[in-house]
Amino acid sequence: MEEIIAGKRTCFYDKNHVFWENVVVYLYADPEVNVALSGFIKINDMNVMKVSFYKEKIFSAEWFQTYATLFLGSLVIATGYTFFMTPYKIVPGGIYGISTILNHKVGFPIGMAALCFNLPLSLISIKILGKHFGLRTFICFLWVAMFADGLPWMLEHVFGYTHALAIDPLQLVPEGIDNPDAAKEGVLLASVFGGVVIGLGAGLILKTRSSSGGTDVLASVLHKVTRKPLGMMQMTVDSVIVILGFIAFPDWKTPFYSLITIFIMGKVIDIVLGGYSSDKTFFIVSEKTEEIRKFILSELHRGGSIVPVNGMWNRVEKEMIMTVVHRKELSTLRKGIAHIDPNAFTMILDAKEILGQGFKRFEE
Repeated sequence: MEEIIAGKRTCFYDKNHVFWENVVVYLYADPEVNVALSGFIKINDMNVMKVSFYKEKIFSAEWFQTYATLFLGSLVIATGYTFFMTPYKIVPGGIYGISTILNHKVGFPIGMAALCFNLPLSLISIKILGKHFGLRTFICFLWVAMFADGLPWMLEHVFGYTHALAIDPLQLVPEGIDNPDAAKEGVLLASVFGGVVIGLGAGLILKTRSSSGGTDVLASVLHKVTRKPLGMMQMTVDSVIVILGFIAFPDWKTPFYSLITIFIMGKVIDIVLGGYSSDKTFFIVSEKTEEIRKFILSELHRGGSIVPVNGMWNRVEKEMIMTVVHRKELSTLRKGIAHIDPNAFTMILDAKEILGQGFKRFEE
């Protein structure tokens, strides 16, 4: 791993990847940095220039949309931690996992506890990682902490809820989590739907190229200090917190509920960031390429690309059709290929996200 200092901007790269810490961009790239970054930023004697399209003009429509999304994401993620995780002693890693432990053991408010951890972590990260930590991330973890403590207070003092109902308005477990006769399936519901809610909030925050602070910052610091992979550091930190949750709440089911939440959170974040798509990509190698091409154009009204290929066995030149169709068109195209050329070699792959004419539009 090598480090390039470009003025006041820093990026880290190795032979396979380029990681832009300052703009939170991760580019899969060629070994040569100049080639890797060509078309994205200006290269001049290894000086990496600022990527302008990631900054919105202040008070513009894009600026308001970004901060509205950040505000909504902060509210949603705080709702997940406050009403799904904390009342049921679920510790899904992260700073709010530690805050849940402190809340049950010493009665410390979860938002205030998270703020006490995030503030020093932010100072450490600015010193070690640089000023790219960003104003948005700072604002985000302040909002999350405010909502985490403010929502139960508002339910109790504004809407007249009892204290017990204000901190656990869902009442998925009758008479509280410590009731030995409580319906434990309520905790499973909390772990599942809590993962959905927190994943949704985290995904909205990440879409603004921000972070809610917490252990992802700590993992980045450890990554910088130890040079270990960032994913490994994140998993290590969260695993330690889950183990602390098991020690604090000595119930063998606690870490399993936490792992369920962590898994669902990750999946929902992926859906929010990348979108959910049921589209299918077809790669078709056939002796009757022209007939299949006409079928796709006339019956499905879809386009595609024809790519020249060579057979590996006999090096015969052929043509391969690449096209993308909606799930409802999958059966039609399969039957069409089978009718035209039953011997056609066809690969059908899931398309994670399709952008462009006829599909999803690019986000501005």
